[in-house]
Amino acid sequence: MVTLSCAELSTRAINRALAELPDGSRVSITEPQGRHNLAVGLRNQITITIAGNAGYFIGGLGDGPSIVVDGFVGWSVGENLMSGTVRVRGNASESAGASSHGGLVIVDGDASSRAGISLKGGTLVVAGDAGHMSGFMAQAGTILIGGDAGAGLGDSLYEAVIYVGGAIRSLGADARVEELTEGDVQRVRQLIQQTGFDHIDPQNVKRVASARALYHFKAVAGHAY
Repeated sequence: MVTLSCAELSTRAINRALAELPDGSRVSITEPQGRHNLAVGLRNQITITIAGNAGYFIGGLGDGPSIVVDGFVGWSVGENLMSGTVRVRGNASESAGASSHGGLVIVDGDASSRAGISLKGGTLVVAGDAGHMSGFMAQAGTILIGGDAGAGLGDSLYEAVIYVGGAIRSLGADARVEELTEGDVQRVRQLIQQTGFDHIDPQNVKRVASARALYHFKAVAGHAY
């Protein structure tokens, strides 16, 4: 086990040390005290534990590592994730999993607004509630919300699918609730197995997807520009 202390090292020094570790390494980052930009841009398959609350952009641009934060995080955890896993053992602030292309972002608590914004193929699972405009402009991938979803859920969705275990305050533009298929049930069951969130019933989630009315621009005949 490698230990890197935020009390002794700069963020740049920590990230450089992480990037130089061989695959299979295990790392503990101690005394984070809300530090931003930890464990970003990593391409090696290492296991990282951040022992406390962390700040913005934790695990961003990752392509392989497995990261666990034993605390809360700020904005954009797992932003632009390519592969690997980022797990938050608390709540997450705005834009969790923003623009992630692959991998899995897990929030054991609640997520704030715009969770999964512009998702591009990744997977976001939130055990609790998610705030307003979650899934905004999500283009591909999957979001599973175990609790309630705030207003404007799935606004301007494309090919991403959102599953909600609780209540939906309101849907955003071009989002609609669709009939749950057996494939959906299997997908939610798979995510439950991956995350351990057994409070979610895969048979009783709501499926939210795009109505596809915004796919094409429709010019008004005779309109003068």
